[in-house]
Amino acid sequence: MPTPDPSPTNTHTGAAAGELVDGTGATLAPRLRQLAWLGATTIHDAFDDYQNQFGAITLRARQCYERREWHHWQADSIERLELYEQVLRGLVGGLRTLLGSETLNKALWRAIKLNYARLLSRRKDLEIGETFYNSVTRRILVTVGVEPELEFVWFGATTLPTGDSDIIRLYVQVSTLQAMVKSILLDYQFAVPFADIDADARRVAAVLGGQLHQLWDSSDMDRVEMLKPVFYRNKAAYLVGRICKRNRVIPIILPLLNGDSGLVVDTVLLSEAEASVVFSFTRSYFHVDAEIPGHLVGFLKSIMPLKPLAELYIAIGYNKHGKTERYRALYRHLGNSNDKFEIARGAKGMVMTVFTLPSYDVVFKIIKDRFAYPKSSTRDQVMDRYRLVFKHDRVGRMVDAQEFEYLTFDRERFSQELLEELQAVAAQSVTVTDNTVVVKHLYTERRLYPLDLYIKEMSLDKARAAVVDYGNAIVDLAAANIFPGDLFIKNFGVTRHGRVVFYDYDELCLLTDCNFRKMPQSDSYDDEVSDQPWFSVAENDIFPEEFRRFLWFPGPLRAVMEEYHGRLFTAEFWQELQQRTLAGELLDFFPYPQEKRFCQVESM
Repeated sequence: MPTPDPSPTNTHTGAAAGELVDGTGATLAPRLRQLAWLGATTIHDAFDDYQNQFGAITLRARQCYERREWHHWQADSIERLELYEQVLRGLVGGLRTLLGSETLNKALWRAIKLNYARLLSRRKDLEIGETFYNSVTRRILVTVGVEPELEFVWFGATTLPTGDSDIIRLYVQVSTLQAMVKSILLDYQFAVPFADIDADARRVAAVLGGQLHQLWDSSDMDRVEMLKPVFYRNKAAYLVGRICKRNRVIPIILPLLNGDSGLVVDTVLLSEAEASVVFSFTRSYFHVDAEIPGHLVGFLKSIMPLKPLAELYIAIGYNKHGKTERYRALYRHLGNSNDKFEIARGAKGMVMTVFTLPSYDVVFKIIKDRFAYPKSSTRDQVMDRYRLVFKHDRVGRMVDAQEFEYLTFDRERFSQELLEELQAVAAQSVTVTDNTVVVKHLYTERRLYPLDLYIKEMSLDKARAAVVDYGNAIVDLAAANIFPGDLFIKNFGVTRHGRVVFYDYDELCLLTDCNFRKMPQSDSYDDEVSDQPWFSVAENDIFPEEFRRFLWFPGPLRAVMEEYHGRLFTAEFWQELQQRTLAGELLDFFPYPQEKRFCQVESM
């Protein structure tokens, strides 16, 4: 166990470390000074261990990609997602033993924070380290709201680099665009060769030249800046960069697939909207080597300025710090707005009560005290399903959710209707006082346009497209071994890019846990009109022929659903996907339209 370092001075007071204060000016007793240093170094060592393990798992992604070990990548993805809680659980138990009767001594914790801050100041990932420390204190001290003396809190501005020279390579067009693109591809030096790098470079250059002419009236540019780290997810590797001309920037993303014949550039993405979909909050996290996470996030922010910092940190695997960024952004917004939280638009849920702030692009979901009939789930089961979504491949069709505990808000920011709703249906999770509203547990998600409202309020063309993509969403989820449970369109929403995604998880389950059956033939008319089935039905039995009853669409849109997705109403479709999943097949999901792809890669 490290011993106290007598040389550094306290950065807040100038006192020698041997006279360490607790953050309020009070000098600590010698025994507490020793504990403060031991506590800080113990937390720092655990954080260092977490980052080392996180990095080691992340680095394995390249090998999985080159060897086409897709199942290994998925296992690594789950291992990395579980790592934070695993390290935190062991650390919290160790600290309780170390601190003993002083575990809840806030003066001691103020001193621990000062020591930890001094250790953290030497690191390049200090923002991640601050979040890690806050996770420890909130777990041990059960902090309600914010306690700046005990945790790292900052709601002001921060600097964010737009790209450090150590993580980018610069390219200029010396001869042709094709030659420059080929040079970019060659510099990544994968262990697997390209199947036809000249053809790849030619296709990319053709699209790139056309796009530059359209945007800037010529293919001239100042330079291309490519991130050295490669972004790995599922079966693809993504090369990410930006094209610069004076003060103008556009993204360039090159998805690489590893097929039987070698590497192939599948397409080139050159717009902010396309980049945003690749880094969507509906997809699994990338594995990317980020020695200095802030530098990587700064670069990504420069090509996706509308993407919240929270989602960028989450996208590269730092979901806990992403949650911190969302928390800070919310309270900054509350300090610069005056509208009130209100009940979210759309049909009310039987399991969750949902509210939002009109001026803020997030919804807040609280589990109700009691669920409306016929829901039979428990609170624990609902939370388990959110954990399943967190660990599962979301394939661009399920919204990522962040879980928060003990948030405090000013009561005056809540509409009276919402206060009455919360007290009526979620009193076990919400405490309302004269001045504050304390929420013991909630989930946040990006706000979407509820599909049931979308098809009513949008043009017929947009409604048709949404219905088609609603069916695509169900197919994608099924291919990823997810059955939504509730297929009601009120459980789906539309993103700003027009993509339909699923966001209500209380009935979700694995596709392989379901038993899809054909409807038995009845023996009489009385059987058909009876309120009760004339045949036995087990708990996991599902009859796809009945799905039509759950899909509320106006006549023209029902015809669209039948035309494009009639197979969803057959047991054979679902049974085939089950068999493919059980056989270990991993299907392909692309974060861009099929028509954008240069070619279909064999045997993926």
